[in-house]
Amino acid sequence: MTAPRWLHPCLRACGLALIAAGSVFPIYMIAIESLKSVHEDVTGNPLIVLHPTLKWYLGLFDPVVWLRGEIAVQSVPFLVWLANTAIVFAGALAITLVTSVMGAYALGRLRPPGWRTWRRALFATYLIPQSLLFLPLYTLVFRLNLDDNLLALILIYPMLAVPFCVWLLSAYYQRLDPEVEESAYIEGASRTTAFLRIILPMSWPTVVAAGVFALGVISSDSIFAAVFLPNQFHQTLAAGLGTMGPSMDNLSVVAAVNLAAGTVVPIAALSAGAYVRGLTAAMVEGA
Repeated sequence: MTAPRWLHPCLRACGLALIAAGSVFPIYMIAIESLKSVHEDVTGNPLIVLHPTLKWYLGLFDPVVWLRGEIAVQSVPFLVWLANTAIVFAGALAITLVTSVMGAYALGRLRPPGWRTWRRALFATYLIPQSLLFLPLYTLVFRLNLDDNLLALILIYPMLAVPFCVWLLSAYYQRLDPEVEESAYIEGASRTTAFLRIILPMSWPTVVAAGVFALGVISSDSIFAAVFLPNQFHQTLAAGLGTMGPSMDNLSVVAAVNLAAGTVVPIAALSAGAYVRGLTAAMVEGA
């Protein structure tokens, strides 16, 4: 006895609905938590908010007195941390993508001796726990005199993301039809011109996929940011929020986390289609 034909779409729809609900539920919980008063947070229903308030969001922008050296200054920590995070994200993402595209093209198209071994080694390094890298990176940062400097994170984050990005992009370039470049050479184009005007535009979905992956690596870190940036004015959101100390009578941390996620989630949502096409192109199509 076979199942009715209408049953398969229904089961597929139910499965997708369950996956979507499981993905959205944590975001929903932290969103309603950030809108509750202290009284409603303690005594109210955990799944809904009856009397929403923006108190915790507005409190993030209240000036606070900090000590910069021996001088007391007023500043808004959330905006300072947000600006530092934007600088780190932009710098680390640019270095990651430029380095990954160049390394991947060299492995996938120029194919130096041992290129297959290099690819496998790069993928294997991605499996090393980040905790094992802490001491070597800590030593490197101090030797470069980058302690308490945003440049420390701008250099460290690409080290964590580049191996997988190179592996991903090199798989795409490896399977790309060589006739694409050869046609450009016949027309008199150099290798650099063919890469910049033909190969790179063709590979943008895979580049976007690598960028989204790097963005996930950067935004998920809080350990390196907290250790290498002890100064309040130099901290990123991840390090700064860790110093706020959540409690039952202060939900500012919840509001800050929700607000910070609101800057990353739209980027990931807008890039979702290109991310899937990039992974597919790198793993299956190669074109």
